[in-house]
Amino acid sequence: RRLAAHDPQPRILVLSASGEQEDVLEAVKAGASGYLLKSASRQEFLDAVSRTAQGDAVFTPGLAGLVLGEYRRLAAQPVPADGPRLTERETQVLRLVAKGLSYRQIAERLVLSHRTVQNHVQNTLNKLQLHNRAQLIRYAIERGLDGPGGD
Repeated sequence: RRLAAHDPQPRILVLSASGEQEDVLEAVKAGASGYLLKSASRQEFLDAVSRTAQGDAVFTPGLAGLVLGEYRRLAAQPVPADGPRLTERETQVLRLVAKGLSYRQIAERLVLSHRTVQNHVQNTLNKLQLHNRAQLIRYAIERGLDGPGGD
C-alpha cells in the first residue's frame, strides 16, 4: 500500500506461499500488479519479474482466473452511469489494457509510441482518480470494456 501511495503506477510483484483467495485479492486491492506463488520455478519467477517490470499484470495461472472471477462478480453490481468522460483513444487504450496487453503491445497495435500509450493511461488514471494499473483493469472489467470490440 505504501509503494502504491508514492507511485501512481507501481510495478509490484508479490511472491507468497499463500494462494488463498483473500490474500491474493487483498494484494491486488493494495496495488500489486502480479502475484506469484513461491512454488513457481526459477524460470517462471524470472519471467514474472521481467514482465512485471514491463508493466504486465502477471499471476500464477490458477490465480489469474480467481482475480478475474472476483472482478466479474463486482462488475455484476450496478455502476453509476455518471462519471468522467474518456476520449475515444483513452477508451481504446483502456480496452487493450483490460485485455492484458503491455504498453508496447498496445503501441504496436494502435501505431503509437510507447510514451503516448503511457500518457493515455496516466490521463485515464487521473480522470478516474485511480492509482495504478490494477485499479484501472478493475474499472474496465466492471464496465465490460475487457470484451470484444474497440481495438
